[in-house]
Amino acid sequence: MSAAPHTSGKPLVVIETHPIQYRAPVYRALQKIGIPTTVIYGSDFSVAGYYDPEFRTQFAWDTDLLSGYAHLFLSTVAQGGGRTYETVSTRGMASALRDLDPGAVLLPGYSPRFHQWAWLHAWRSGRPILFRGETADRPQSSGSIQLKARDRMLSMLYRKCSKLLYIGRRSREHFTQHGCPDEKLVFSPYCVDPGPFQVGEDSRPALRAQARTELGIGDDDRVLLFSGKLSERKGPDLIIDAVRSFPPEDRSRTVIVFLGDGEMKPVLEAAANRPPQVRVCFPGFRNQKEISRYFHAADLFVLPSRRLETWGLVVNEALQHGLPCVVSDAVGCGPDLMVSGSTGEVFASGSFEALAAAILRASELIGREEIRDACRAKIANYSVDRAAEGIAQAYEASLV
Repeated sequence: MSAAPHTSGKPLVVIETHPIQYRAPVYRALQKIGIPTTVIYGSDFSVAGYYDPEFRTQFAWDTDLLSGYAHLFLSTVAQGGGRTYETVSTRGMASALRDLDPGAVLLPGYSPRFHQWAWLHAWRSGRPILFRGETADRPQSSGSIQLKARDRMLSMLYRKCSKLLYIGRRSREHFTQHGCPDEKLVFSPYCVDPGPFQVGEDSRPALRAQARTELGIGDDDRVLLFSGKLSERKGPDLIIDAVRSFPPEDRSRTVIVFLGDGEMKPVLEAAANRPPQVRVCFPGFRNQKEISRYFHAADLFVLPSRRLETWGLVVNEALQHGLPCVVSDAVGCGPDLMVSGSTGEVFASGSFEALAAAILRASELIGREEIRDACRAKIANYSVDRAAEGIAQAYEASLV
């Protein structure tokens, strides 16, 4: 990655609730290319350890989230700071912004309340505002009054921004629909740092054999992998219903691996045991450095989200491992990353029949090295370096 033509000694200041495993590598890359980057974190709970209610697991991320860029914490867990992103306080943010004297402020969202206060503090600072966050036009509220109010609020916020960083095709469409001019838009893709993983073809045989032995899965079995929170909105139950509808021969040789945990685990176990039975495995939650063997063990990755999947970074992870995917049309990355007959298939959300048909179509992609190469090639432009370059471009333009 080439160095950016840095034009100001003032830092780019990012405001985040807590260190996030997908974003910290981008800030490290920005610093590396000459953009002085400081992140204001509301709390350190993701590195100190916390309980995730959707995963139903207590954990801390096992990758380095803090080195390579400047950062400060408004509070820490040890000092009584917030233990979830909903409870993180903005106390001290205004003075931190004054002390840092940023060239521009990067905001990553407008929910929860922490981010709403961050918008106010950034606006009051008088510095250019950059926005890079998950954007979608599928809000939870369905009433026309709420929708109109939401649209007016977002349009107002976007007008206050110097640059808007879109993470993919649907994100760009969202900004355009809110009246944002093209010259204000900069591509900064959503990305996953492959550093903690073993994604290469040379790692595949040993890791595939290791995981299949661990899970009691045969060489000839077809493995469908789901990775994430076992929650209703993610739709993991749809995979069981889809496999149950397969012809008996296909059903008997198909195994679903649910990598993760959550409230739906007992429901999924009961559903799999109803006749005709569906073969399932539950390895539980695994941290970043542990998951490569499960991706290599799988033949297809399935993300059947019913709603609220503005991107789906786990699809990035699957493609980095050369694993073709089947995703619902509620998954935001579908238009960017899914190519029928190459990297995967898209199906109508909420329909297990449509999911079953998509899995059977995608079965043609299984076991082909050229397909694994196509998956890795497709995700190559959705990289940490490319994301950092987009932010750097927006930052430099905001200083002019």
